[in-house]
Amino acid sequence: SSSSSSSLTSSSALSIYIETYGCQMNTNDSDIVRGILRAHGHGVVNDASRADVVLLNTCAVREGAEQKIWARLAQLKAMKTSPESTLRAVGVLGCMAERLKSALLRADGLADIVCGPDAYRDVPRLLANASRATSELTDDERMNVLLSLDETYADVTPVRRDPSSPLAYVSVMRGCDNMCSFCVVPFTRGRERSRALDSIVRECRDLVNAGVKEITLLGQNVNSYADKFSARAVVDDLGYVVGDDAAKNANADPFAPYAKGFKSVYKPDARRRHAYSFADLVAAVAAIDREVRVRFTSPHPKDFPDDLLRVVAETPNVCKQLHMPAQSGSTSTLARMRRGYTREAYVDLITRTREMIPGVAISSDFISGFCGETEAEHAETISLLERVRFETAYMFHYSLRDKTHAARHLSDDVPEDVKKRRLAEVIDTFRAGAARANAEEIGRTHLVLVEGVARKSDAQMSARSDTGKRVIIEGWRTVRDGDDDDAHQEVDIKPGDYVIARIERAGPSTLIARPLGVTTATRFFERHGAAWY
Repeated sequence: SSSSSSSLTSSSALSIYIETYGCQMNTNDSDIVRGILRAHGHGVVNDASRADVVLLNTCAVREGAEQKIWARLAQLKAMKTSPESTLRAVGVLGCMAERLKSALLRADGLADIVCGPDAYRDVPRLLANASRATSELTDDERMNVLLSLDETYADVTPVRRDPSSPLAYVSVMRGCDNMCSFCVVPFTRGRERSRALDSIVRECRDLVNAGVKEITLLGQNVNSYADKFSARAVVDDLGYVVGDDAAKNANADPFAPYAKGFKSVYKPDARRRHAYSFADLVAAVAAIDREVRVRFTSPHPKDFPDDLLRVVAETPNVCKQLHMPAQSGSTSTLARMRRGYTREAYVDLITRTREMIPGVAISSDFISGFCGETEAEHAETISLLERVRFETAYMFHYSLRDKTHAARHLSDDVPEDVKKRRLAEVIDTFRAGAARANAEEIGRTHLVLVEGVARKSDAQMSARSDTGKRVIIEGWRTVRDGDDDDAHQEVDIKPGDYVIARIERAGPSTLIARPLGVTTATRFFERHGAAWY
């Protein structure tokens, strides 16, 4: 705000609304901020029109994401000037705050406070300062964008926006050390650091006790998780089965903890020696309750060693859907991206994954028009899409980000129209493969977890398969234990139910199913595995 008349009238008992943009990590971060605010006596509301303060939790990975935030900030500035509005202050949190820093404070009164991802504990202080006129405040009183080497918010109890949802996110590590040449995340999220395994298990157990049926483990590079602070001596007391492959292989190959053929700008052997691995963590969370599904995102393909693939393959409630971001199908482009692998190594990993986990669904990320990309390199990406046939993909054309290796050392030399044309070809190729994969689902029966009422019709329920596919269930009534001829009780399907769903139609991104019954995950897997025809 630009004057005391539009600033906060009090720093206590504020009504605060949080809008979240970007990744699932931001969704969890918003839950963390809610927890911090409530602990300081503030109220959290679900309607911006009833708020004293609106906080935007932002993304800076691509230029388009930031443009949405600028437009929203302009709308909120207009809202602040309305005499009918209760809104008195606007804050920018997250990656865009970290990237732009004080530039947000200089932007024509659009932001009153700015807070980076590692400084959320400071939001109450910044809000208290915002009760004073802007002219009285220094930047330090309105902004905290300090990055941390150890902040994980492990002791903060997140407050979920929808506590009735059967889904929950749990942050297990923060930051990224990969330094891919296109990516701003290491500069907005800082260095990698992991939470203690036992603190994660406690949080997950609390969620299970509260009725959550699916937990997604989160991190900027989630499968590089390494809890090196917990003593190995506690393993017997906690009952975890752990290995120490990193220590065994370190002398032979510093990159032995990775999938074969993958490297990074750092050597992982020292930091992972004697640490609980991500495979250990996934196994421990899955063991809390076999009726609760476990997913994770967003991983790096280098961190899929065989021990993690075995945990996914052998643990029924660990979902058989893996995100393996390729970014490009060209070895030369991957080298400029500093991804640490070749096309051949990536294809070998996909082959290995499908051998170890039959029926696994694999998703990916792709960037079109990266610095120096030729038509031949673009064609290699198209051929990778045709060869692998991903179930889901996130596809974008390249946008330069300040501070990155590409911004400093490479030229953003692919014309915009060429970027967009190549992206359209990538999207078309992906959709053709995904449509064929979905068509093959017709006649298959899945165990799906019901998430809620479908957006398009109150007569349908929205669910998701073990393989991560969106499934629309037609009809509310079903027969309990539909795979048991002796069960005839009719029940209403509700969020959190496991439903046996027979796929009858398939669209490019959604499956349409008929419900056969409500069951349990344990019973379904014992009788049928992940799915059956």
